[in-house]
Amino acid sequence: MNLIDNLNWRYATKVFDNSKKINPDALEYLKESVRLSVSSYGLQLYQVLIIENVELRKKLRKASWDQKQITDASHLFVFCNYTINYDRHVDDYIQRIINAQEGKSPDELISYGAFIKSSISNMNDAERKSWCEKQTYLAMNNLLIACAEQKIDACPMEGFDNTAYNQILGLNELGLNAAVITPVGFRCSADKTQFRPKVRRSAQQLFNTIN
Repeated sequence: MNLIDNLNWRYATKVFDNSKKINPDALEYLKESVRLSVSSYGLQLYQVLIIENVELRKKLRKASWDQKQITDASHLFVFCNYTINYDRHVDDYIQRIINAQEGKSPDELISYGAFIKSSISNMNDAERKSWCEKQTYLAMNNLLIACAEQKIDACPMEGFDNTAYNQILGLNELGLNAAVITPVGFRCSADKTQFRPKVRRSAQQLFNTIN
C-alpha cells in the first residue's frame, strides 16, 4: 500500500484491544522511525519514553483525564523535551558530527556549535519552551506515519496534565518535560470511531499556489 492509502487507513484510535501487543521487531521499527525524524539543526533536543509498566500507566491514566488508551494500548510513547543544559546538548551534537567524519574541520564545526548556542540563548524563555516542544511533535509525526505503514494504531494526545506526568516520571530532575504522548497498539473492533469518514478540508480550500 502507498502512503496515501496508509494515511487514509489511520485514525486517532479511541479504544485499543488490550489483549494485543506490538512484537519486538515492529517496536524497533517504530523506534528507528522516531530516531530518524527531522529536528531543528538536527539537535533532537528531546527524549522519548516508551512505557510498558502497568502500574505506572495506571498512575498516568489518572493524569490523562482517565482516558483508557493510556492503559489499554500496547505501549505508551511520551515525548519529552529538554529544559536545561542546552550548551551541553549542542556540544554532544557537534562531537557526534566530528565522530561521523563528515569532512568538515573540527574548527568549522565548533564555530557552527557556537552559532547554535547563540541562537538558543537569544530566545526568551517562552520562545525556547515553544521551540523545544515543537521538535517533539515532528518526532511524533514520524511515529504516526510509521505506525500507519505497519498497520499499528496510534492516538496522538495532548489531553494530559504534563505537570503531573513530570512528577510521576521524575522528569524535572532529568531536565525534561512531557510535551505530547502517543499510545500505540491495535484497535478494538468495538471502537466506532474507526468507521467514521475521514473529514478534511478540500485541496482547493487548503492550498493556495502563489506563482
